[in-house]
Amino acid sequence: MNILKDEIFAEFCGVVGSDHVKIDEPMKHHTTFHIGGPAEYYICPHTVGELQEILHICRQNEISYFILGNGSNLLVSDKGYRGAIIHIYRNMSNIRVDDNVLTVQAGALFSRVSKKAMEYGLTGLEFASGIPGTTGGSVVMNAGAYGGEIRDVLREVVVLDQEGDIRCIKASDLQMGYRTSIIKEAGYIVLEAVLDLQPGDRGVISGRMEELKKERVAKQPLEYPSAGSTFKRPEGYFAGKLIMDAGLKGFRVGGAQISEKHCGFVINVDDATAENVLELIRQVQEKVKLNSGIELELELKVV
Repeated sequence: MNILKDEIFAEFCGVVGSDHVKIDEPMKHHTTFHIGGPAEYYICPHTVGELQEILHICRQNEISYFILGNGSNLLVSDKGYRGAIIHIYRNMSNIRVDDNVLTVQAGALFSRVSKKAMEYGLTGLEFASGIPGTTGGSVVMNAGAYGGEIRDVLREVVVLDQEGDIRCIKASDLQMGYRTSIIKEAGYIVLEAVLDLQPGDRGVISGRMEELKKERVAKQPLEYPSAGSTFKRPEGYFAGKLIMDAGLKGFRVGGAQISEKHCGFVINVDDATAENVLELIRQVQEKVKLNSGIELELELKVV
């Protein structure tokens, strides 16, 4: 390491401890796609205070940073990330249940939150039982499946703003739409979400979750690394159907392939690179546009 990098590494270690900071950490180990080059700094805070200090160091040294959850909707460049990847995951994943209200830290897997709700006989999160992302990421993109979205049950969120101050924002002020909210544009970092659920029959809730699991297993290529649905659903259409109609079922570039089980998924079948995935996406968008006139937009985030 050069002297400056060594000093900054030492600063991060001083905040979270040397066991929770890595240099040049391969991001393929932290994304569900199993793709991605090295992060210059990789840091795992355990408290809001630690997160604030890390962000202060980044800003003071003009270091770019990216907040990582479960890496489930993400494609990281083969060159990696020049800056700090701040991983809010199991290290900040507490779930508290008070009557019908769940208070959830951003790093908790949304599927785990759904399971916790079921255990307490609370309904409203069955749709989330197979969503692989964290609660923080789910809030940012208004994650949803099978007719449900997080905005249906979200009361409020606690965030860090760009000045490093903690703010509580009501769900009605987040402008949540299809896979979007104001959080990203405002530069907020989600710390906690408060969810309002309803009492239900635990057996019925569990049964519904099992039904959805069977449907996912039957229709989605869960046996391969992927980042979930690659494209947003065009209004009035289904991305997978448009891709299939363009003759692209099983289409492959290098180790990246359009799933034969569900054409809306790009899967990593043989050590795919980010470049493979991006080239496949480019060709799919081009051919779908030629075939149907529809422009497919990425749901996948590229870093």
